[in-house]
Formats: sequence, C-alpha cells, structure tokens
Amino acid sequence: MIARDTIDKIFDAARIEEVVGEFVQLKKAGSNYKGLSPWGNEKTPSFFVSPAKGIFKDFSSGKGGNAVSFLMELESMTYPEALRYLANKYQIVIEETEMDPAQKQEVGLRESLALINSFANEYFIKALWESEEGKSIGLSYFRERGFNDQTIKKFELGYSFDENDAFLKAAKEAGYNADLLIKLGLTKEGDYGKYDFFRGRVIFPIRNVSGRYIAFAGRTLRSDNKVKYLNSPESELYDKSSSLYGIFEAKRSIIKEDLCFLVEGYTDVISLHQAGVEYAVSSSGTSLTPSQIKLIKRYTNNVSLLFDGDPAGIKAALRGIDLLLEEGMNVKVVLFPEGHDPDSFARSVSGTELERYLKEEPKDFTDFMLDVMLADGGNDPIKKAEATRRLVQSLSHITDHIARSIYIERCSKKLEIPEQALYNELNKLLRKKQLARAGVDPEIITKVENEKVRHQKEAEVVNSTIFEKEIARILLTYGNQQIIVEIKNEEDVAEELEVIVAEYILHDLSTDDIRFDSPLYKRIIDEFHSFFEENEIFPDTNYFVNNPDPSFSEAIAGMIATPYELSENWEAQHKIYTVSEQGNLRKAVFDPLMHLKQSHVTQMREKLERAIKAAENEEEITLLLQEKIKLDGMKMEVGKYFGSTII
Repeated sequence: MIARDTIDKIFDAARIEEVVGEFVQLKKAGSNYKGLSPWGNEKTPSFFVSPAKGIFKDFSSGKGGNAVSFLMELESMTYPEALRYLANKYQIVIEETEMDPAQKQEVGLRESLALINSFANEYFIKALWESEEGKSIGLSYFRERGFNDQTIKKFELGYSFDENDAFLKAAKEAGYNADLLIKLGLTKEGDYGKYDFFRGRVIFPIRNVSGRYIAFAGRTLRSDNKVKYLNSPESELYDKSSSLYGIFEAKRSIIKEDLCFLVEGYTDVISLHQAGVEYAVSSSGTSLTPSQIKLIKRYTNNVSLLFDGDPAGIKAALRGIDLLLEEGMNVKVVLFPEGHDPDSFARSVSGTELERYLKEEPKDFTDFMLDVMLADGGNDPIKKAEATRRLVQSLSHITDHIARSIYIERCSKKLEIPEQALYNELNKLLRKKQLARAGVDPEIITKVENEKVRHQKEAEVVNSTIFEKEIARILLTYGNQQIIVEIKNEEDVAEELEVIVAEYILHDLSTDDIRFDSPLYKRIIDEFHSFFEENEIFPDTNYFVNNPDPSFSEAIAGMIATPYELSENWEAQHKIYTVSEQGNLRKAVFDPLMHLKQSHVTQMREKLERAIKAAENEEEITLLLQEKIKLDGMKMEVGKYFGSTII
C-alpha cells in the first residue's frame, strides 16, 4: 500500500491545470481554464478547471473532482494507479513495501494486468539492450532502420527472445499468474503447452494517453514468417478501436502545434518523431475509428492524413476523410512520392526538407479527392459525374453549415458545375440520412423526387400555398414539441406560456379563420384535428408515413425528408433562412404563420373593399366593416412581428 505521507505529497504537488492539460486542450478564462468536455462531443466549452480550488467541473456530464478523480474518470484508473501516475509525473518517491506473490494475486484485476504489462515492457527492454541475442538481432535491426539510440529508448522498443517460453518462465518466477499472462496475450496455450506469443520478434509497446502500457506489437525479423506483425488481443486495458500508437509521446506537441499527423504504421510514427515531427500518431494497425478521432479531438481539430501514394494508401485516406469530417475535424492530406511511405521518406531526406515538404504538400481534402478521382480522364463527363457525387458524399458529413457552404462554392468553381446542382445532390444525401435516422425507407423519397408528385408541384403555384406547405411541414416535423409564446389573459396582459406546437398552430389558424387552399396541406390540418378529437393527443410522423393511401404517404415522406428545402422565391423574396431550425423553433413556427396571414390580409382586403362597395343595406355593411376591423388587427399583428407596415 502507498503510505499516507506519500499520498499527501502527491496531492500537494499535483497542479490540476497541468494534469488535465495533458488530456484536454485548455484555454485561459480569467483565473480559470476552459475546454471542450472529454466526455462529450460538444462545440461550446462546458469544461472548467480552477487552479485556485484544485478542481475540475464538466457541466455537460456533471462530472467533477480533483486531479486523482479526473484520471480515474477519464482513464479508468484505479485509485493507486492514479496516485502512481501523479507520483511519476511529479517525481515523488513512493514509499511502499514490495509485494510478494500472494499479495500480487490480491490486487485488483486491472492493476494486476497493468503490473504485468509494466513487467513485460521492462523485460523486453532489458532483453534488447543487455543480451547478446537482443543486441545482435533486435538492436541491430532498429539501428539499420535508421533509429538512433535516443529514439529507441524514447519509444521503449524491445525484443523477445527466440525461445519457446523464456518470458513465461521469467514472469512466473516474478510471481505473476499464468492465466493473466494468457489473458493479456503475452502467453498462448497450444497443443504442446504454453509458449511466448511474441517470441523472436522486436517489440513496440503501446501506451495510452496517461502512459500506461496497455498492449504490445511484435514484428518478425524472419523472411519465412508470413505474419509480419502480431498484436495483443483486446483486454480490460486495451481497446484497439480507442487507442492510438504514439499518443502519449505526441499529445503535448499536438496541443502546441494545434495539428495532428495521422499515419498508418508504428515505424512511420517513430521516424517522424526522430525527424522532429513529434505530433504524429497511428491507428495501431486498425482502420481509423470514431473513438480514435475523438481521442485526437481532445487536443486539436486539425488533422493531416499522411499515407502512401499507392492504391491502398489512397483508399485508406478516402475512408478516413469521411470519418474525420463526421466528427467535425478540419482535414488535409499528404501523399508521398511513389515508392515512399512516411517512414522511408523521413529517413531519405533531411529534417529541413521533411519539414518543408509537410508544410507545402498538404492538400485540402476536396483538392485531394478531385486530383485522385480525375487523374485519368478528367474531361470524361461520366467520370466527372462520379467524382462529383463521391465528393458531395464527403461534404454531406460536414456538420457545420457555413463550412459546408464554403466548400460547395469552392468545388463549384473547380468543377465548373453550378452550385445549385451540388446543393441538389447534397440535399438528396441529407434527406436520405434524415429518413434513415427516422426509420423511414429512403426509397420513398426517391419515388417522390422522380415522379414529381402532383402535391409538390401544387405547393409552388401561389405564395399562400408555399406558406401552407411550410406550416404543414412544421406540424409533421415538430407538432408534438413545445415552444414558449405570449398569450393575453382576461385582463389583456401578455403572459408567457409553454404550448405544444400543433395546438398553437391549429388554434391560431382557427381564431383567424384561415383555411388552406391546397387539398394536400388542408388534409394534413384536418388529420391533426380529427386525430386529436378522437385521442386527445396529436399524431406523430409515423401516423402519416404509414397512411394506407400510397400517394398521401409518399407526399408526406417527401415533406419530412426535406430538412429545410424551400423555393428560391421563399429565400430571395421573404428572407427566411433555416440555420438552427431546431434551436429556434419558435421562429420556425411563427415565420410561415405570419407570412400566411400577410397573404391572407392582402387577398381578403381586396375582396372586402369590393364587397363593401357592392353592399345594399346597412346591416350588410356593418358585418363587412367588422370583418375589416378584424383584418386590420391581423395586419397590425403581422407588421409588429416583421417590424414593418403593411400597406
């Protein structure tokens, strides 16, 4: 056990901003620091660190505490592991008695596995540097690869003896359980007993963000062995989809440079670090995953993919681009000259040349994709169309609307294709994604688009029908959600009330006696009314999509599939834009209602004026004037909302 005095020293030495800063990119905010939550996928910082109080607080998840609890929460460390991590960081000697084999068995599973991996790492390092076999085979290999001794020691590279069970014997002599050795993949059990998994291989230890040894990779040096690399299996310590090779060594440089180079192999990382490019990591022999990207995002939003220029490297880069964009990363790509990968290129040029190449060669992902896909037959219309569709597919992964618009504009110019054509293709993809998330068959929207359903054409005939369409869409999409509105009470005083969207829209239309002209949108309104009367709740989207009338359900699918696709007249003439519709639902509800009222006022005023002139008696004139007063009230309401006067 760790002595109480040692624990006190650790807490006294640990600076919360330094500890957290190794895992989260922090920025000064007055006397505190702030950053993006490492437990969420947010854009606005909700994570705060207070050096004065020695605490962190994550308002998005509710987590909070001191330096030790931060490590336990984020890195899943045990209490002793977190203390040892901090003791190592602040160079505090831990006072504790050496555990005998019986005590080792009593330690928790995760800590036992961590102790075994730490023992294994020391064993492999010792075998590399202190044995004749290790020096003549393993060390000479690393040096032939161009790694200097300082780099070999920095990455703690090692060697496993080419014997059946040399490591197993050493581990058992040190008191470690053979079953746990098997669990970690250090030992395997075959037909003829247990044997060392990494025997006769050079060793690359894999560490997590905090520096703990979580796994190993072993490379064979024999030409007759078809399996070049062996990797540890997943365990309580190692989740390969959430791990990055080199992240412990690279994290500080990534924060400093605000950039991460993502490569494919272990030696790519090592060669780049040795050349002075210390913000490189690799996906540890697996395809890039969202969890790995989230790990990079703790430190930077900027990633450059450094891959081979061969077909396999290009394919990996194309796949990585979409995943990175999905997570909100800024993506560039660097391809190396034919015959080179990052490792070989870094060893073939000087540090200055490498630095210049990595500064000058990165291409924006759109330029990279077009260069690759149009390399052969760039003027071929069919290939150009295929490249355009593939590029737009990547653009559909960008969640930032402004960034996506900028990319659309750039690609339009480069491809010499109208922006609207790119937007049309983009909207198709976005609609299909939205339908998939809603559990609706994407083929429905394809039918609607291809057949140009009569109801959709009808919606563009006159302005009032455009607004009817938008109100119907809002009902279908957000009908059961709530908004806050101002409603006058009996004393004619405005009060803020929370109401259901469908309830407010239907009541507002009924109060102002506004009826829809379009049969399709009128049917939607009527369905809402009748469903509520029968069930005392409003229908959801599935009620309409699953309607037995095929033409009706298809038209509904077309409406709900459109995130916010209105006619050009809607935006050009009425200046109604759709940024963050969900976040500003009240405006999304009120805008089309007020526009419909404005259209209704214009049409009804002309009819009333004609009717008043044609009236034959006082009673008829009185009724018409009452209608005009009501219409004038509606006109004032609309003018107040838009801040203008309706003439």
